[in-house]
Amino acid sequence: MTVPTPEILRQSATEFARDAGAIVREGYGRIHEPEHKGRIDLVTEFDKRSEARLLARIAERFPDHGVLAEESGAHTGGEGARVRWVVDPLDGTTNFAHNYPFFGVSVGAELDGEVVAGAVYDPVRDEMFAAALGGGATLNGSPIRVSGCARIEDALLVTGFPYDVREFPERHLPLFQEFLVRAQGIRRDGSAALNLCYLAMGRFDGFWEGSLSAWDVAAGSLIVREAGGVLSDYAGAPFRIDGRQICAANAVLHAGMLGLLARHPDAHRRAARTTHEA
Repeated sequence: MTVPTPEILRQSATEFARDAGAIVREGYGRIHEPEHKGRIDLVTEFDKRSEARLLARIAERFPDHGVLAEESGAHTGGEGARVRWVVDPLDGTTNFAHNYPFFGVSVGAELDGEVVAGAVYDPVRDEMFAAALGGGATLNGSPIRVSGCARIEDALLVTGFPYDVREFPERHLPLFQEFLVRAQGIRRDGSAALNLCYLAMGRFDGFWEGSLSAWDVAAGSLIVREAGGVLSDYAGAPFRIDGRQICAANAVLHAGMLGLLARHPDAHRRAARTTHEA
């Protein structure tokens, strides 16, 4: 069967994300009774409904493609499927459950193991971030670019904490403090997918976080790269969506951030084995 081009996959990703986002937007502002997957790891009926819609749309249009989804795990398409969709039906569930308006739907597509298309949709602001490999990154169809900030002292950075931060704050707070006392400001707002998109369009200058899952970063990482950003793990090795760690910024700021990360080698190992907070 013919493999879709990155541009076709990007267009499909935006359609799927917008469709699922309509379900998520329907739930915004309601009183929720989320289930607990862990002590502070939540899932709502809208996570499940959004994912069901995504899986149905993918199966309808691309029945031979594989899928990796946050709530239901991996699904195989046809034997030897070259395309795999990596989806987060509601990135920022804790925010959503508290009606804090920072969450979205993330839809990425891999071809032969490489992310080649992606879309992240913010249904509250009606902002669609998208990219196709080699085709640049956009916000609602207009090109976007990472900021030119060159110094950590001038940078607005963003990060997140893993689920075990309550039990082991000493594992995570020293690295946070390292950046806190140097950056112009730091935000921590609970959606890695949107954090990456905000980085891609210059709302944030740099992003670091450990213990992420593939569905958190598949689409957003491509959007950053296509917007001119540089991504790696904490040690500067090439970024992988299953690598758990991310350091991202423009090329100059990225180098400075890696310098600070190098002062905390223990954080490299811990980030690789703990669990991300959605």
